[in-house]
Amino acid sequence: MIHLKAFKPPENELLLTLTGSKSETNRLLVLQALWPEIRLNNLAQCDDATVMIQALTKTQGTIDVGHAGTAMRFLTAYFASRPDSSVVLTGSPRMLERPIGILVDALRSLGAEINYLRHEGFPPLAIKGVALAGGEIAMSGSVSSQYLTALMLVATRFKNGLTIRIKDGLTSLPYVTMTRSLLQSLGVDALVSDEKIQVTGALQKHGQLLSVESDWSGASYWYSMVALTPEMSLKLRYLNQDSRQGDSAIADLFQRLGVMTEFDVEQQSVLLRATNQPLPDYVSWDLSDTPDIAQTIAVCCFALGVRCHLSGLHTLKIKETDRLEALTVELSKLGAMVVCNEYSISIEARKEPIKPNISIKTYNDHRMAMAFAPLVSRVPIYIEDHGVVSKSYPNFWKDMTDLGLEYSLGN
Repeated sequence: MIHLKAFKPPENELLLTLTGSKSETNRLLVLQALWPEIRLNNLAQCDDATVMIQALTKTQGTIDVGHAGTAMRFLTAYFASRPDSSVVLTGSPRMLERPIGILVDALRSLGAEINYLRHEGFPPLAIKGVALAGGEIAMSGSVSSQYLTALMLVATRFKNGLTIRIKDGLTSLPYVTMTRSLLQSLGVDALVSDEKIQVTGALQKHGQLLSVESDWSGASYWYSMVALTPEMSLKLRYLNQDSRQGDSAIADLFQRLGVMTEFDVEQQSVLLRATNQPLPDYVSWDLSDTPDIAQTIAVCCFALGVRCHLSGLHTLKIKETDRLEALTVELSKLGAMVVCNEYSISIEARKEPIKPNISIKTYNDHRMAMAFAPLVSRVPIYIEDHGVVSKSYPNFWKDMTDLGLEYSLGN
């Protein structure tokens, strides 16, 4: 447990370099395993990337991905399409509660040999790899974009390519378009629309060096810090205005919450500073394309006293924890009035001060820890199991300390 006591940033402009995007890194690691001639730079330094790297060196035996949901989905497709593999994919107790049936059904329809070892539709999975030729399938796009991305990545090795007819619309479209963009940068023909995803042809640009952009999801916590600490200005390096990452939408969203983003194209950086404009009384945003920043926005709106309604959040029910339920419980401890259902969360404007020295449970979820951490600029707060940030942002507490955090460890 870490006790966050105060946040006092220095008066001068601060500079921070974030780790590479976890989303881009995981996609590119699978592509590199499929096409070893690809060269990669600035990979994410985090638990999820480590899990992926270690798993991709194996073709036999049991592979435990822990809490890494992306790894579970991507590796299911990877090993199912690798003829020399015979593995069991498993994970943490929470991972064994996260559904994967839609992806398994799609792979089976292409000829994959996958069996459930415990409960139908859930890991652990026994996978015997076979050469998949590809073809055309129909699939729901309303649950997780990672199912679609997993298929798009391995389709680069399919003899007949892959066409996915989309049912029920696409969830988290920017993550699918990120995959398409990465494939296109390697010379693969890829098409994405609301009705169809198509990957035809193999990799064309062999031996190419790809640099991973810094992580916009990680940047979101610093947007919250600047919103809650308006005297602070902060420069973040290696972020692009024309980013592939859907979470770059944080720049536009936080404009309304008092944070200005100034892009420096030459230095590949952004400067965050307060707009000093009046805050809105109410915001209502559909975050179906950017669900990973919902926790950051919810906590920040509560702290600012801005009433908010965040929708399009049905995928948060199947993340590291049920993030909507976790947000409701932990915000309520701080004095928030919260209404939550399967798809959205609403938070009333604060009428009372934030309760200090509340202990926030993280539920094995890295984003819970980092989303609540910026509250230290308003009140002291405890974060339980603070080491969980290693999943995506191992240097988070070091960066917080370098920029002005005062803390102690233990109760």
